[in-house]
Amino acid sequence: MSDYTPPLHDIRFLLDHVTPIGDLAKLEPFAEIDADSVYGVVEEFGRLMSEVWAPTNAVGDHEGSEVEGDTVRTATGFKEAYKAYADAGWGAVPFEEAYGGGGFPWLVGIVQQEMLNSANMALAMAPLLTQGAIDAILHHGSEEQKEKYLLKMVSGEWTGSMNLTEPDAGSDVGALRTKAIKQDDGSYRISGQKIFITFGEHSFTDNIIHLVLARTPDAPTGTKGISCFIVPKFLVNDDGSLGDRNDVHIVSVEHKMGIKGSPTCVLAYGDDSDGAVGYLIGEENAGMRYMFTMMNNARLGVGVEGLGLAERAYQHALAYARERKQGFAPGAARGEKSFIVEHPDVRRNLLTMKSYTEAMRVLSYKVAEQIDVARHGADESTRTAAQEMVDLLIPLAKSFCTDVAETVTSIGIQVHGGMGFIEETGAAQFYRDTKITQIYEGTNGIQAMDLVGRKLPMRGGGVYQDQLGRMKATVAELAEAGPELAVIHRELSSALDALEDATGWILSEGMADPVQALSAATPYQRLFATTVAGWLMGVQALVARRLVDAGAPDADVAAVKLVTSRFFAEHLLPQVHGLVAPVKAGKADLFALDAAQL
Repeated sequence: MSDYTPPLHDIRFLLDHVTPIGDLAKLEPFAEIDADSVYGVVEEFGRLMSEVWAPTNAVGDHEGSEVEGDTVRTATGFKEAYKAYADAGWGAVPFEEAYGGGGFPWLVGIVQQEMLNSANMALAMAPLLTQGAIDAILHHGSEEQKEKYLLKMVSGEWTGSMNLTEPDAGSDVGALRTKAIKQDDGSYRISGQKIFITFGEHSFTDNIIHLVLARTPDAPTGTKGISCFIVPKFLVNDDGSLGDRNDVHIVSVEHKMGIKGSPTCVLAYGDDSDGAVGYLIGEENAGMRYMFTMMNNARLGVGVEGLGLAERAYQHALAYARERKQGFAPGAARGEKSFIVEHPDVRRNLLTMKSYTEAMRVLSYKVAEQIDVARHGADESTRTAAQEMVDLLIPLAKSFCTDVAETVTSIGIQVHGGMGFIEETGAAQFYRDTKITQIYEGTNGIQAMDLVGRKLPMRGGGVYQDQLGRMKATVAELAEAGPELAVIHRELSSALDALEDATGWILSEGMADPVQALSAATPYQRLFATTVAGWLMGVQALVARRLVDAGAPDADVAAVKLVTSRFFAEHLLPQVHGLVAPVKAGKADLFALDAAQL
């Protein structure tokens, strides 16, 4: 398997020019942070990922994980790689200083997440699920809970897990049956079983802090009756020391298609007692509301998993194309055979991979930037506008990055030809690992339902109109940018026409019959997301053109961005026009057959 090299030039280009870290440094919480300190963090973190984490990726795929007694044996090198990450305090970088964090913008955390997932997505699940648990406690936990758990979770001394899914309640979280019975001392006894719990058991750390959704006896039905509890593997004494082992135990680990190194656990609560000890977060029956406050970060994080895998697959395919000789490229002398990177179809494959990956990166970074502005913007109107943009773009970022990652990793196999189908070359692992990203944190179909059902109607359609206005402003700027960017102007303008056409149909038909909108939601989401990606690639192209013209220090990087942005506009963005008809087809054929005929 090829080595992983963090794409520092690509990352820095965005942090310098498109989602400027310098602008975020003007916000009050980041006043002590400058670009140089950010780049120092990114470079050092990238070194750990390439030298320590990346070599464990194939090992984890080969060895997997398995239950040994009451814990899980992880793949060779995983525990040591996690320790190197935790000992250096890398998990603390994007969290508040009050709880031991580094106080850096969330955008920097997303850059880290990209490299984590490129290096070893299966192992990355341990710190990333911990981040989700931290987020929930930070926003909704009591001061006592924050003091007791956050310092060691932020430092990486303890990990966290998210316990939502049950055997009979997958995406339908409201159907969960896990019970929570309140005790005289204010704690709860938790009993039930949870499935698909990533890093629900391991030996990396002394403790695991499980966040568990459960239902109290008199709770309303459905999602309105769900509460959220902290259930530590080991109880924590008032002085911070560890107490008795809690009654939460590993039942099994799943045998998966991909991310085999990550232990996806079945956990049992209360099998050996009247229940595991749990502590309510916030109020009873507010668990789903609390989960939704962290959902934007979680869904963006899954999109970044797709980005990380796409980058690794591209590097892998490019290295192979540069070293594999086969046939004679057009115009090549008949002698020594050509490297396949010189063949036109391989070039198309590689540029498709590269352009899609760049589009995924700029979309993910833009959402992360706006999360920072929504949290810390100078005034309420700025924060509100940023949050609305985040809310609209989250389903697009999650679905686009994961759907496109499947495409990119598949093309990576194609570049290898027959060798790509052989596991030893490593190309197939990226494809297998990618599939789960389209399912995590709500399948992409659920993202589409969220888009048309909740996000388009926000502020009476005003949030959508604001985004449309941003994209039209870029089209106007491209119109004055000269012939080199004319194709981007033409295709982005045309894509916006298609988006407005499709959106008008969704809004008019959906008002009369919601089933129409839901039936069109998935192709509409892909159309919308591809257009937004095209817009951001257009923004990138405008920046790159100015840098090249000015002879800037990174003009060589900018010149590459001009090519990839044009390629995206001319070869990938026009796909939106083929999605208008599926949107407008609506529900008719979807329900023309009954279940038996299907």
